Amino acid sequence: MAQPKVAIIGDGNVGTALSKGLTRAGYEVQAVGKVPEKVREIARWGDIIVLAVPFNERANALKEMGDAFAGKPLVDVTNAFGREETVTKKSGAEELQEMARTAQVVKAFNTAFAHTMSTGQVLGDRITAFVAGDDKRAKERILRMARDIGFDAVDAGGLQSARWIEALGLFHIHLGYGQKMGPDTGIKLIHKGAVRSTDG
Repeated sequence: MAQPKVAIIGDGNVGTALSKGLTRAGYEVQAVGKVPEKVREIARWGDIIVLAVPFNERANALKEMGDAFAGKPLVDVTNAFGREETVTKKSGAEELQEMARTAQVVKAFNTAFAHTMSTGQVLGDRITAFVAGDDKRAKERILRMARDIGFDAVDAGGLQSARWIEALGLFHIHLGYGQKMGPDTGIKLIHKGAVRSTDG
């Protein structure tokens, strides 16, 4: 079965790393940065759209996409900076679903630092990609995408679970930079069925 085409909106560190990992895994990928006239074209081309823009640029990116996200998985990779105190009451991903009602919003990848997103590994160990979404088929496609990159992907439930995933992403950033543990850190859930190491 052919891999889906992935449109990445955002060509910064996150978008670049995901593009590299997905290309290595055999996906056809196109990424676009701050080129408004190209955003809708690339979003329309993709079977899956990854939103890899700063949190406060989400509305602009949606406006530039027009209706190109309708009926497609829209992967929210953002961390809710500025919303730390309220994120567990309503996640940024739930807000995004309200902003893009015809999309199938899926939360994923935000608990990993950008340079680890191309492999899903830190210091030779697989890390966990927590994936949440209300549309079962869309979520399964993103779980598969994460596993193809190299993550241990975990179904975290419906989109409401993004509240905890986003809080975890902010905590990881705090550990890496606030507590000066550095960026070579990752979060791994130990569970039955997890791949224990990169050699299987």
